[in-house]
Amino acid sequence: NFNKNIMSFLGINKNFSFCVFLSLFLISFLCFTNSFASEKKEVDINSSSLSWVGSKVTGSHEGTIKLASSFLSFDNDLLSGGSFIIDMKTIVCTDLSGEGKASLENHLMSDDFFEVEKHPYASLNIVDATRGFGENYKIVAIIEIKGITKKISFDANVNNKSAKAKIIIDRTEFGIIYKSGNFFKEIADKAIYDNFELSIDLRF
Repeated sequence: NFNKNIMSFLGINKNFSFCVFLSLFLISFLCFTNSFASEKKEVDINSSSLSWVGSKVTGSHEGTIKLASSFLSFDNDLLSGGSFIIDMKTIVCTDLSGEGKASLENHLMSDDFFEVEKHPYASLNIVDATRGFGENYKIVAIIEIKGITKKISFDANVNNKSAKAKIIIDRTEFGIIYKSGNFFKEIADKAIYDNFELSIDLRF
């Protein structure tokens, strides 16, 4: 009887120990899985770049602008979201120099265009990312310029270290109608096209 009691006691403790071990294993596994599943990657704004191209009937101008902050979110290594804050005070024209360069930069920051003094930042927030072939994604995002928000979609190429995309933005949707041929028919060859390109090259 004594031996049976001992064995019974040991059996109960073995079962109890096994249950404790199993519980701890499951908790650890779930914690590991959750930490692996969701990841937020801060974008290196110093090694990343944003460039723009604005065109008119008689030519085009191009330049750069800087990020104030940015991050991308991943679920199981797949892009799931992200946020970008753009510092509008950093607009630079790269195809002009001297007075022409300064004049264009000041004009872009003025009330005719981006009203930078009143709206120093623009933003873009990813609300949906659908993976296609390879590293290609279809992105849906909310962009805010001059306090006006619009939903846009664009293609992006994303891997574990970088992301690239080209976005076409209709400036008139954000109240920027200066020399738009769709609003001022009489300006003819002095018109500035409504769409401008924003090329994004991120490193993280």
